[in-house]
Parts: sequence; structure tokens; C-alpha cells
Amino acid sequence: MNSAWLKHRVVLSLAMLFIWGASLKVKAGDEPLTLKGNRFVTFCIMIRTTPWEVSRDVKLHPRDEASWHSLDGVRSLREAFAKNNPDGRLTWGFTLNALEDQRQNYREIREYVVECQKKYHDEISYFPGYFPAMYLPRERINREMSEAIQIISKLVGNGYRPQSIIGGFLSADNLKYLAEKENIHTAHAVIWSQHNIDGGGADGSPSYPFYPSSEHFCKPAQGKIDFIDCVNLDGWTMDFICARRSGSIGHGIDGYNSRRGVGPIETYIGWGLDLGHREVMHTQSIHFDKGFELNNFGWVTNIWEAQLVHEVGKEFICKALEMWVTDTKKRWPDTHFVTFGEFGEIWRKENKSNNDWNYKFEERGSGLGDSYNNLEIKWFMNKSFRLALLRDWHNNTPARVIDFTRYDLKAQEPIDPTPQKPAKDWSLMNRINQKGLREQDKPKLLKELAENDQLLIKKYYPELFTE
Repeated sequence: MNSAWLKHRVVLSLAMLFIWGASLKVKAGDEPLTLKGNRFVTFCIMIRTTPWEVSRDVKLHPRDEASWHSLDGVRSLREAFAKNNPDGRLTWGFTLNALEDQRQNYREIREYVVECQKKYHDEISYFPGYFPAMYLPRERINREMSEAIQIISKLVGNGYRPQSIIGGFLSADNLKYLAEKENIHTAHAVIWSQHNIDGGGADGSPSYPFYPSSEHFCKPAQGKIDFIDCVNLDGWTMDFICARRSGSIGHGIDGYNSRRGVGPIETYIGWGLDLGHREVMHTQSIHFDKGFELNNFGWVTNIWEAQLVHEVGKEFICKALEMWVTDTKKRWPDTHFVTFGEFGEIWRKENKSNNDWNYKFEERGSGLGDSYNNLEIKWFMNKSFRLALLRDWHNNTPARVIDFTRYDLKAQEPIDPTPQKPAKDWSLMNRINQKGLREQDKPKLLKELAENDQLLIKKYYPELFTE
């Protein structure tokens, strides 16, 4: 083994350990944060040059958003986030073009973000474009991630490296590359339950952190053989009632949007500050109230594009951000706003494998728009499967299985795509899928499932068969 290379890895590992240990403290003198007993928010502001850029030269939309990104706009977002949340930290996600663009406004934004990293301990990370796994070969994505990490390290200086990558969809190979070649063990690499949104789809993963399988990035690793040491995080927290459907019909309250939740476009912009804020707080309550009781921790995650300051107006979007953060701290004052990388390491420290987590969620719709208040949904997610039960609690109908995704079954990702031959659907669907896209997705009573499916569920939740 090359001694210089080994020395480099040792120094890098020690530096990362120091950064990680320091970043897990809320402020000087505090004990490191633990997963259990805490509520977390991870928030990213994304900087780009075009709406749907996949890479330097692969752009799916011709609009140049340079004039939509200004130092004033970016600073206003950061100040809105900090107004009643002075200790909060966030993650900045730059596309490769935004890291390299030499126009003055992008240079000013990068300089300001470095100041924020030093002042607030924000994370500066790479956003590998618009779902690159749908359009680019795996090797190219890996190579460009390394290039971007080097640019960020040089930009910040003092040996800085991001703790996470903000990636939309990233293949299992990409996650393995991050863990083994870049010593990065956290990635936002899935958008839970997304299908037929933004021109592509991936559905079938848990909604909370997990170690991915080498077979498929939506599948939790089943053991040491298929284990990838890169915690897979979601990027948007969604209303479970809304998310059970595929696609969207606009963002207005009279349509539906399966990514409704804490997202600004889908909720605040679609419904306005009043109704939108009610839906945002309802979505958070799923995780910070009942979810906290069931899982002994809560997590909400969100990504806002910086260009929204221009597109919908600085006053509106900054007011929405301020309302969200302020009321979160008011209603759940123990909430910790941490970076994606910090949260991934907190989870990773307490979970060495997928064996011990068992996520449960319960929701009754908010009654706003497509979050129907007569519906009650219960989710169960573990290493072996995810299961969703839906019922009309107004009419006391029996709960039916609307999703049963088995993780103990083999899975396979699409082959390498190209911009000319994209691979749009990365969904992991086997038994029943909540979107109802196939004939076999018809809702069923638990007792109507195949015997081996019932036995697997009984192993984890025998009480479901006595209710």
C-alpha cells in the first residue's frame, strides 16, 4: 500500500473526526446531541444556474437564472432563517455550474456562504444537478462529485470537506463511491415516495434514514454483504395522505400534489401564507408529536431553491421561511436545526446497521386540499419491509393495505442511462404500491395477503392481526 496515500487517509480521517465531534454540539460546552429524545430539522438552500441542470453541459431547461441569484436574495434567506433561530445551522447545496460560474453575483454568493460556514458552522455541499442518476452514467456522476468536493474544499480552505452530498436520486454505486472513496457517509439520495414528479420517479424506500443496499438505493441493506456505509436521507418531508398518490395537478388547493408538505412551492406558494403554513405545521406534527412518541425522535427535512426570492418575491418567500422556523421553535422549542451531514452522523453513531430501527407513523389528514381529514394512514417501516394501512375513520371502515414493499426480495436498478436515453423510473415496487399504478396494487385487508406475507408482518407486528 502506498505510504503517502495511507498517511493522507489517516490525516483526513482525523480531521473529519474533529469536525464531526465539534459540529454535534449545539454550542460551546454542551454535550453532543443524541438521536433519541430529540427533534431535528435539516434545511438546505440550493444555488443553481438553470432550473433543471444535470451537469455542466446537460441542462433540461434553457432558462438562465443568473439574474435570479443575488447576494441580497441569498443573505435575506439566511437572515430569515436565523431571525428567531440564532443557533440554527443549514446546508448550502451548489450545483457544479454554480460552484464554477465566474459572474460577479455567483462569486459574491460563494464568498458570503463561506462567511456563513465560519460564523454559523453551516455545511457547504454539492448538489449533483437535477436527478443525475436518470441521465448520466454512474462513473461520470462519481467523477463530478469528486471534482465538486475538491472545489468546495479549496473554496472554504483549512482542510474543510462537506459531511454530506445533496443528491436527489443517487444510485447505490454512487453512495458506495462516496463512502469508500470520499469518506463521506451521508447523502440526501432519495425523495421519499416520489413518482411522476419532475419528470421521473423513485418510490419504495423508507422515509427516515437507512443504510442502502448495493442492489438498489431505495432498499435498506439486509446484511454485511450488501451494506453501504452511507446513510440515505430524504430531502422533503411530505404529508403521508398527499404522498400516497402519483404525480400532481398543479399546486393549488383545488388540485393535488403528492409532494405536499414542508416544501415551499408545493405548499406555501400553492396555498398562500395562511393555509400553506397550516399544512406545513400539520406535516411537522406528524413527526414531532405522534411520530416522536412512536419513534423517540423526530425529523423534518426541507430544500428551498434560492431563485424563489426572485420568482415569487423576496418579501413572500422570506416571510414564509421566517414563519416556518419561528413557529417550529415556538411549538417545539427543543428542535435542533442541524446540517444534513450532522444529522446523518448522529443517526449513524447510534445505528451501526439497519437491524434496530423500526419506524412508525400515524396521520389523520389536515382537512386542507388533498390532505383529506376523513382518512387515517398508518406506516410501518423496518429492515424487512414497509407497510401502509389506510382507512376512513369517519365511517369506521376497516384498514386496508395500500403499500407492502418487501426488502428481503431481490432488487435491481436501471442500467447506466445517458442524456439521450434516460432512465426515468427508479422505483422499487414488488407486492403492493401505495400509488395504485398496477393491477396488483388494489388495496387489501391484511388477512387477504399471501400467507408468507402475513407471516412476515406478524413477525414484527402481531398486534395488527388481533385488532
